[in-house]
Amino acid sequence: MTDPDPTSPDPRAPRAPRAPDLSGGLVGLLGLEFTELGPDRVVIEWQTRPEHHQPFGIVHGGVYCSVVETAASIGGQVWLGDRGHVVGVNNQTDFLRAVREGRLTAVATPVHRGRLQQLWVVEITDEAGRLVSRGQVRLQNIDNSVRLGSAPADAPAGAATGATTEPTS
Repeated sequence: MTDPDPTSPDPRAPRAPRAPDLSGGLVGLLGLEFTELGPDRVVIEWQTRPEHHQPFGIVHGGVYCSVVETAASIGGQVWLGDRGHVVGVNNQTDFLRAVREGRLTAVATPVHRGRLQQLWVVEITDEAGRLVSRGQVRLQNIDNSVRLGSAPADAPAGAATGATTEPTS
C-alpha cells in the first residue's frame, strides 16, 4: 500500500469557496469593483457615472437595488460553494440619501445562512461614510440549478413562456 500524497487535499475537508466570474454582465456595465470577497463579507466599490442617473441627475434607485442583490448573491454563493447555487427571491432596498457624484461602497454581511435560504444585509455609503442606501436580500439555496428558467420536464411545450400548443376556446 502506498502512502497518501501529502499535497493532495483531504476529500473530507471543506472545499475552498468558489468565486464566480465577476468581469462581465451587469457587474461590468455598472463598473463594480470587488475589494473584498468572502463567505462572511463582500465589499463593492464603484464610481458614480451619468449613466447611473435617473432624469433628475441623481443615482437611480435601480442601481442601488442591483448592487445590493449582487453583493448579497456573490457572498451567498461563495458561502454555499460547491453545494449548489443561490438565487435572489426577495430584494427590499431603501434609498436614504440622494447622490449625484462620487465613489460609493457597498458592504454585505449575512444575517442568516441555512440549509434552504440565506438572508443578507447590504449597506451603501458615500465617501464621507454617510449611509445612502440599505437593502436586505433573501436568497434561495438551489442544489440543482439545471432547470432554473426552464419548464418542468412534464410541462406542455411552451409552458416556460406561457405559450401552449393546445388550442384555446
